[in-house]
Amino acid sequence: MTFTSWEDRSVVVTGGTRGIGFGIAGLFAQQGASVLLTGRSEETAHKAADRLARATGGRVAGMGVDMRRPEEIEKMAVEAERQYGRIDVLCANAGIFPERPLRELTAEDVGEVLDVNLRGSILSVRACLPAMERAGRGRIVLTSSITGPTTGYAGWSHYGASKAGQMGFLRGAALELAPYGITVNAVLPGNVHTEGLTGLGPDYLRRMTDSIPLGRLGETADIAHAVLFLASDEASFVTGQSLTVDGGQTLPESLDAFTPPARP
Repeated sequence: MTFTSWEDRSVVVTGGTRGIGFGIAGLFAQQGASVLLTGRSEETAHKAADRLARATGGRVAGMGVDMRRPEEIEKMAVEAERQYGRIDVLCANAGIFPERPLRELTAEDVGEVLDVNLRGSILSVRACLPAMERAGRGRIVLTSSITGPTTGYAGWSHYGASKAGQMGFLRGAALELAPYGITVNAVLPGNVHTEGLTGLGPDYLRRMTDSIPLGRLGETADIAHAVLFLASDEASFVTGQSLTVDGGQTLPESLDAFTPPARP
């Protein structure tokens, strides 16, 4: 059996300077793909790209892109084609998740989360479409979340709305782009051990771990490997779908439905 060779593939990863995005970009680079990752600032993006290039020996470039600015998203696609001559895969991963109780939410809070998480994803897809259409093939993988499409969490109602919105976009886009050989899918991570999650404090981490049947938080590699599959030739007949990667977190109807593993 022949598996996908990534040696001649070009991959764009938005929000690739840390956390899940950094893990996704690193795995593609390790597999031999040419990667363009984006971050909020040019400096941060270049530093992350340099780290990955040294660690993997791969071809990795960084670019500062404000996902709230359509013109910068368009430049991202132009730069990817300029550097690598093609765009085979878009990993629309950039996202923010500021906690805000509903009573304290402002219009600005809602607008920023929707602009980055939802509108940014949609515009990233639109920007990369011309290159994929010319090639007659392409893979788009959105980083959504279990929060919104599957579950809810107090304090993140605006975040959940943005992630649920991604799923509505995914289904329509998958239908529209199928005739061009372009697939559109999503991963729905549960709680993954990243810098952002660590910042929520040890009590939060402990509660989250206790809610996962497999008894551990996810790692960025768990999500990256799911993305790699959805972007591969082996997934060429998969489109409009979502893959939940959460250690079974969304399976039990309550904590009484399973016995959390004893802590050492």
